[in-house]
Amino acid sequence: MFRTDKSNKFDLGEFKRKLKRLADGSFLSYRRIFLLLLGICVFFYILPPVFRYLFMSTPEVKDPHMQCMDDRLTPFFLQNYEFDANIRHVPPHPEERNFIPYIGNGYIGMEVAHDASLNIKSGRSMQLPMQFHPVVSVAQRNEAGREAMVVEYLSGTVHRFQCFSNYFVAYTYYAHRTHPSVLMQEIKITNTRNTIEEVELIFPRIYFQSPTSHVIKLGSTTQSSVLKEFEVSTGTILVNPDDPNNVIVVSVVKPQINRIVQLKKRGAISIVFPIAVHYSQPIKRDKLTETVQDMENKAIQAMSKVLQKLQNKSEQQPNPHAFHQEHINVWSDLWATGFSISTSKAEGSLNGDRINASMYAVLSQTRSYEYEEYASLKSPSKQEIAKALTYAEGCYDSYYTLQAENLWLNADTLEKLNNLVSSWMVTLEKQGCHNLIRAGASGVIQAMVLSFGSFRFSNQHLECNMHPKYLHRDFHFRRLNYGNKTHVNVTITVTEDNKAVINVALDRSDRSYYACDGGCLDEPVLLTQSRRQFPVKLTEPVTAILYITEDKQHMEELHKAIHVKEVVEAPAHEQHLLALHRHGHQLGGLPTLFWVSVCAIIIVFHAFLCKLIIKEYCEPSEKLRYRYNKP
Repeated sequence: MFRTDKSNKFDLGEFKRKLKRLADGSFLSYRRIFLLLLGICVFFYILPPVFRYLFMSTPEVKDPHMQCMDDRLTPFFLQNYEFDANIRHVPPHPEERNFIPYIGNGYIGMEVAHDASLNIKSGRSMQLPMQFHPVVSVAQRNEAGREAMVVEYLSGTVHRFQCFSNYFVAYTYYAHRTHPSVLMQEIKITNTRNTIEEVELIFPRIYFQSPTSHVIKLGSTTQSSVLKEFEVSTGTILVNPDDPNNVIVVSVVKPQINRIVQLKKRGAISIVFPIAVHYSQPIKRDKLTETVQDMENKAIQAMSKVLQKLQNKSEQQPNPHAFHQEHINVWSDLWATGFSISTSKAEGSLNGDRINASMYAVLSQTRSYEYEEYASLKSPSKQEIAKALTYAEGCYDSYYTLQAENLWLNADTLEKLNNLVSSWMVTLEKQGCHNLIRAGASGVIQAMVLSFGSFRFSNQHLECNMHPKYLHRDFHFRRLNYGNKTHVNVTITVTEDNKAVINVALDRSDRSYYACDGGCLDEPVLLTQSRRQFPVKLTEPVTAILYITEDKQHMEELHKAIHVKEVVEAPAHEQHLLALHRHGHQLGGLPTLFWVSVCAIIIVFHAFLCKLIIKEYCEPSEKLRYRYNKP
């Protein structure tokens, strides 16, 4: 017992001496310190995964319907991010932009939905329902699938996707630009199971007054195609419910196909479903007989031309790709003129998503006369369109429309979208752009882009009337049409000193063009395809900030007619205003020198701290060593 107690006492003393040596720093070498830190790091690195494996549940498996939908939408994510398309689930997710999916060409148009009605022009927008529901859909079973829509602004096309347990469906809708009477639907059903599946289709529904219908055969007899028999349905719709004697005659030609579709094991089937629609101007009922026959003949003729386009000699199935490409090419030509603006993070600010959606809605309700393969007697000729595009005198004569809140309202319903289009059309018409509107979609998009920057064609020159105080974001106006063979690009950017500058370049030209900044006091600058930079000047009284003309003498004399008292360079924008748009709050956007200084202070502080640690623990001074070793 005595020996055991003595041994324990000896061990306790030895332990105290080891702790003292550890505190003196002589016990820990560099190698031991490194190994200790390495062990701690490895311990904390391994511990979380082991903890999750032992005590936490397995990760949740993703919903197969959601995974299916993500796979369908992935090709459109980049376009959606760049505001060239809009993705919206059914019902919409909270973070999504709630713009309704819409297709149209100015002759026919509709919201893409199961029960949507085809609409025609009434007033300045397409708000008269035709009592014809053209959408072909797959009948849903007793299961809750997932559905989403994608509107591709650049191609004028709406994609619709449905995901179910055994199969998924991809729809493509567009109202053709060169064949305005034609509504195209392409459906592809893919079986994901190793079993044979049968799918039922829901066909278009017609609710005309006094409808008549008969079946005809169209297409070449030498070619084998599933599109052979077509149903011709004709009836009337009321222009005004209070006037039953005033009607519009409508004729619809649609293919007849089997309602039940059989899917092979892990196979897919594609269905092309074109619909030709032709309607008359409002007439009295006493002219009904001859008008009905005329509308039927025109609808049948439109369908015959579509079948010729879809015919593919090498395959039995119709080939819609070339026909769709014609439609896409027209939209690409329309979007050649355009506008872009830097994205603002300020609350309630106007950004590219709403601008593109609004432009697409207006263009979808405006015809492209110069691209249509056949035109009615009242349609303007190509010469008249070219003249209207060339002569835009007086357009646009008001403050720039980016300020007008009524022109940027949310279009989450068809009624709101039609009201939005009506507001745009009446605004452009009353502000001097009536000639451009007469030219159709090509003129309308020109008028809209002019209104974004308050550009105005006025007596031999084009001027930009934006006030310098509103130039706190970057703007780019693309391919403004000056004459028939000249396109102008104008870019306004905010430099590092918070001042706005203007850059002007010719996209193409058939003659020499000149430009000058506010007041036109300086010598006119010859424009080329390379950018020419101009400062933004503020005049008293306020006048245009940029003038462009082909007449150099006119520009040299222009400053004599402006009559300004004072011309100065526009002051720099306040930093907090720019920070609000760039960062969403007024605290962001501090100068670069500030952040460099902060980083330098942090680095110096940590270097000093490391030096103290090394000096204190790794290289103890002689005084400390003497003090701890003193007897």
